[in-house]
Amino acid sequence: MTLRHSLIGLFLLSSGAATASTCDDFTNVELRKLRSQETVNLCEFKDKPLLLVNTASNCGFTSQFKDLQAVHKKYQDQGLVVIGFPSDSFFQEENDEKETAEMCFINYGVTFTMLATSDVKGSDANPIFKHLGEQTKKPSWNFNKYLVSKDRATIQHFGSRVKPQSDQLAKAIEAAL
Repeated sequence: MTLRHSLIGLFLLSSGAATASTCDDFTNVELRKLRSQETVNLCEFKDKPLLLVNTASNCGFTSQFKDLQAVHKKYQDQGLVVIGFPSDSFFQEENDEKETAEMCFINYGVTFTMLATSDVKGSDANPIFKHLGEQTKKPSWNFNKYLVSKDRATIQHFGSRVKPQSDQLAKAIEAAL
């Protein structure tokens, strides 16, 4: 192998380009970020616990964005990855991604990853939420939280009424870290 080939291989590994091929679980999915053409493959977060949340802009639980941001800030340096999945599955999401983005990023100061609007229940559910629903419980409303272990073997479900900064969720997150 030439030095050039070694450097190309090193670049691919460091850039995450090889990550998808080494990730063989349900997170090997390419999803578009909110109000962007950029995509993310959740395998990029291999070996990190995930907190996956179905969100909505016009829901009684929308204020949970503030607490989700606080959880993100508190645990991100320890490895927790928070990802929001805006969904109109319960008819409480904006019709325009620009409005959804403004709600998240401007109104609530969200800095964690937010994905493009997708379904989280039924036959049209995105692949991540299909898997989460099969393994635990399908979301029955907005702001269901799913804590996925680093090895992807354990998935814990927390309903809409479980606040992001609750003792119950904090203990689960700390155990997952």
